[in-house]
Amino acid sequence: MIEIIAFDADDTLWHNERHYDEAKEKFKQILTRYHDPEWVESRLDATELQNLKRYGYGIKSFALSMIETAIQLTEGRINGNEVQEIITIAWAMLEKPMDVFDGVRETILMLSEQYKLLLITKGDLFEQEAKIARSGLGDFFDGIEIVSEKNPAAYDAIIKRHQVVPRSFVMVGNSLKSDILPVLEIGGLGIHIPFETTWVHELVPESELEGKDFIRLTTMAHLPALLASL
Repeated sequence: MIEIIAFDADDTLWHNERHYDEAKEKFKQILTRYHDPEWVESRLDATELQNLKRYGYGIKSFALSMIETAIQLTEGRINGNEVQEIITIAWAMLEKPMDVFDGVRETILMLSEQYKLLLITKGDLFEQEAKIARSGLGDFFDGIEIVSEKNPAAYDAIIKRHQVVPRSFVMVGNSLKSDILPVLEIGGLGIHIPFETTWVHELVPESELEGKDFIRLTTMAHLPALLASL
């Protein structure tokens, strides 16, 4: 019996990755006089990955990674105005409106009348709280969990805090790495709703999906019918 349905936030309920893609394009334009754009993006991705353990997830971490990458790739020759341009890119990202996906609001409202709903997201506390407030979806959830990492230990702590067993816990999200595989590991049910793009650090090799039992939907609108069938 399903007791809790939990939802990821970024790129599950609203657009997020496209803001990073737009920011990367602007960043590459700043550094085009120093390096090839593809090399710039590759180095930025590598720097982001290294910095996750230092700064965590979110726009502020991304901004620091852009500045660090710019300094490294220009061997310190980047000027103050260019650094300011990079900071401005991050400011603009922080002020983006929350573009909720079609059908999400109606689906969440419908499910909130039948199930206990949680929102589980990772990243900077201030940034994620601001996103949730701007989305207008916060009141539909019985609980909001903002964690530094989505791993089996984090999910296990959440379900224990809400006093449910793993088999009655469902996680809905766009990331196999963060939303689905860790939940399967603790015995919960994962429902994967892919987004059109996936952050490079969230990609999962097909070999890691062998034998993994999860459900994949094409749209959030199909979720109520699926849950009713379960």
